[in-house]
Amino acid sequence: MDRRWVCLATFGPIGVASVAYVVIISGFIEGNAAHELGWLMLGVLPTFVFAMWLLTVSSSRAALYLALASTAMAFSSAYEIFVRQNVELLQQPWFPLFNMLGLTADGVSTAAFVALFATFPTGVPERRWQRTAVWFIWIPALVGPLAVLTIPELLMSPYMGVTGAGIPNQYAVPWLEWAAPIVYFVAYQPWPSVVLGLGILCYRTLFGDPEVRARTRVMAGVVTASLLAFAAWTLWPQIWIFGVAVFVTLFAIPLAGIHGILRYGAFDIAPGDRGRLFARSSGLLIAVLYGIGVAVPAVLLGDSMTLVGAVLLTALFAVALLPVRGWLQRRIHRLVFGDRERQLTMLGDLGTRLEQAVDPRELLTRLAEAVQEGLDASWVRIALAGPDGSLAASPIGVAGDVGGEVAASCDLVRGDETLGRIDVGARRRGEYSDAERTLLRTVAGQAAASVANVRLTAQLAEQLEELTASRERLVAAQDDERRRLERDLHDGIQQNVVAQIAGLRLARNRLQRGELTAEELIELQDQARETLTDLRELARGIHPPVLSDNGLVAAVESGVARYPIPLTVEADAATRAERYPADVETTAYYVVREALANTAKHAHATRASVALARSNGHLRIAIIDDGCGIDSSSAASLTGSAARGGLANIRDRVAALRGTVRVSSNGSSSTGTTVLVELPVDGVAPAAGPGREVAPVG
Repeated sequence: MDRRWVCLATFGPIGVASVAYVVIISGFIEGNAAHELGWLMLGVLPTFVFAMWLLTVSSSRAALYLALASTAMAFSSAYEIFVRQNVELLQQPWFPLFNMLGLTADGVSTAAFVALFATFPTGVPERRWQRTAVWFIWIPALVGPLAVLTIPELLMSPYMGVTGAGIPNQYAVPWLEWAAPIVYFVAYQPWPSVVLGLGILCYRTLFGDPEVRARTRVMAGVVTASLLAFAAWTLWPQIWIFGVAVFVTLFAIPLAGIHGILRYGAFDIAPGDRGRLFARSSGLLIAVLYGIGVAVPAVLLGDSMTLVGAVLLTALFAVALLPVRGWLQRRIHRLVFGDRERQLTMLGDLGTRLEQAVDPRELLTRLAEAVQEGLDASWVRIALAGPDGSLAASPIGVAGDVGGEVAASCDLVRGDETLGRIDVGARRRGEYSDAERTLLRTVAGQAAASVANVRLTAQLAEQLEELTASRERLVAAQDDERRRLERDLHDGIQQNVVAQIAGLRLARNRLQRGELTAEELIELQDQARETLTDLRELARGIHPPVLSDNGLVAAVESGVARYPIPLTVEADAATRAERYPADVETTAYYVVREALANTAKHAHATRASVALARSNGHLRIAIIDDGCGIDSSSAASLTGSAARGGLANIRDRVAALRGTVRVSSNGSSSTGTTVLVELPVDGVAPAAGPGREVAPVG
């Protein structure tokens, strides 16, 4: 017969009987559930259930260690309650032999747990010195027989709460009494064995082969936390948080074992057998853990609650823990068999994930995570295509550590446009089936529309941001212009007016004395004419009167004579005669002035021209020069968000009227520059000129 069934047939009845005894005595007869039942349900029972379940699927030495440790721990709890219920038995001459069972159970539980942790996950460490050191871990299991043979008084467990001092042990051998202090130390201080086992585990976790380190890392962390919690609870038992930490870490041990089974094949469970074995046993394990979680609160609080209160509390926890139970079942199924469920979940959740993403990077990251989870892929990366259709050099959405060859890929296509591509790494277990490759294409088809929409949203957001920035620049330019006018008025015209006032005061004084001459009045008159000229020049800089009186073409031609290089203005008779909306004429005038100013400052041109024409409901303005030109790569940036100075002002003014600006080089020689501006004019009332009425266009 397989040894695992022998162990199951031996340990199972002992453990079940021990648990039942503790529940009956502490829960029903004594009604004192605060300590015994709390320890049993939170510390002993989860480990015992996991161990018995493990014996049904594994015959590894590690599984036997866990079964032996949990059974001994359950028996020890029952033994402690039995002795406290029958203290008079301590006086019986045969009791030292009976007590040997309790001492041995304590020692075996400690040694078996430590041996399990030291040799996890198979029960057999890799190095010879480690296998030799494991033998010394079992020394606490010999405390029971050694205590009977060496100690002349009755030795009781330190957790018993009952002392055996003064009670003779008639089975002690006198010539072995010299070893009594050593036995006392091993019974009450098992830390050397614990430290030895933890040292082996930590050495394997830190310095073992990469595979060994990966398989022992989680268990080493749980065991270290559990030992620290036990040490703190032993030193400061009055602090309740340490007791809670002990229960939590003990409950985490079975979870760490399950993690080791599913991820690394702990307890010698072959990869091909995990699904079949879990399907047979995981339901029972989850049901038992669910029952423990439901019953524990009422059991722990039973001393301070009525029967009705305990029943209501149990019902409340039964309902509250149902989602946890369902999640645990789904998690195990997904880890073991989860292809089909994972795929259905991915398809169901994909729409929600894509709807919640508002940024292309976030959208593609969520899509990559969904594909990785649904296909059980080692990694997924998603890259977007550029305007020319080529994929970006760096992926935007990544899930997992990208490495190795691409096992499957699919393009993100909407209509005739390729938006990007999904690349999938190797599957964690096995190969991709045809159904999974079809699923990948289905997901790509669903995601393409969302990717296109999010890209469009991002572009609109970028345009809105640029519009806001352009408005801020316009406001700043207006403020600068206002300050310039203030300086011109203060430094120029204001000083002339002050000088004229002083001259007039002086002339009045001289007139009263009869000393004023005609020449002085002529000089004051000339100063007044100069001030008037300055005011006209200043007004022309703000808004030229010729623009309001004679229209756009006349206003542009008025500055030809003052331009530093030869300048021609081209416009047909209809364009010259037509009046455009006031905001269009003003924008066009200042666009021409700004462009010509840039040409004069930077182009090193010998001639320039301005062409104005109306075409398809737009006013087209072309400012052309024969200067040094501009390369095509820089031309795009000068009319984009990187534009600064004069071209930024042009772009902002034109954008305010929903027009367009294009800057390009003249011909293949890159000599000269053309600034082409189009402003919409249809459907807007034209500007009013002198003596003409304003009529709607259309």
